[in-house]
Amino acid sequence: MKRERTMIENAAVLPETVAQKLRADIIAQRDAPGSAITESAVALRFGVARPTARIAIDRLVADGILRREAHRAARVPELSYDDVLDLFDTRSIVETAAMAALAEAGAIPAEALAAHRALTATDDFAHHDIQFHRALVAGQPSSRLTRLHELLMGEVELCIGQVQSAQLITAHEVAEQHQGILDAITAGDAATAEGLTRDHILGARDRLLTHLDTDTDLDTDS
Repeated sequence: MKRERTMIENAAVLPETVAQKLRADIIAQRDAPGSAITESAVALRFGVARPTARIAIDRLVADGILRREAHRAARVPELSYDDVLDLFDTRSIVETAAMAALAEAGAIPAEALAAHRALTATDDFAHHDIQFHRALVAGQPSSRLTRLHELLMGEVELCIGQVQSAQLITAHEVAEQHQGILDAITAGDAATAEGLTRDHILGARDRLLTHLDTDTDLDTDS
């Protein structure tokens, strides 16, 4: 009876709310890479009906946070060394173009400034880091460039979650790098904005790749 009452109380919970909470668990590595994410488990975890859980999972699959093969449960992706290399190199191309466009206009989106200010206010900096980059790219004039960026950002979120979980960089270091990019945009210095953005993204890539290499070596030794 208590279980039934809980389900009734949670019947109004939107799939988007469940998707946001599940996304946060995955990014924080509470659901490790390779973990199966089933409708029944999500329904039980969040106290919702299975159709709500299914919609939430489908949204994360569409965003690249989860992967699903035909007739199988969705899983948290396990990104390889080559996956990370390709992902961050492609991200660098897209974001440097976006920063150059912003610098030409000399304007910074308010959403990016809000995310930047929030970055050091919490230990969970991954969320605000991602919001900062999304807001900057969305603020440049090309809708196609924004769509290209969104295709990458689900997997980027997974990577930044690993960076945060392994403490490969601090929120203050990220904030300092972001500030340099913002200063260059405000000054209308496209070349510097591009260069700092490239260094920022590829620096995170290199930290993560070194970490992945270390983990692989430890697994081999054991």
